Amino acid sequence: MLKAVLKVESSDAGAVLSALQPEVGRELLRTNVSLTGDETSVTLVIDATDTSAMRAALNSYLGCIRITEDISRITR
Repeated sequence: MLKAVLKVESSDAGAVLSALQPEVGRELLRTNVSLTGDETSVTLVIDATDTSAMRAALNSYLGCIRITEDISRITR
């Protein structure tokens, strides 16, 4: 099993946490994801059975984080 731990420190961490919570609740066949955080940082832990599943999960979550930060920046 592969494991990735991604910690994002951002002034938009609260918005990122809110955006990712519904995604973490989805069941995926080859990955298990946990999420913790507060207003200053978000930590995402991804366990995957293989490199393809890990790549897909990281791409998905990183994309969501980027979009959330972009929206927060635009709406300020």
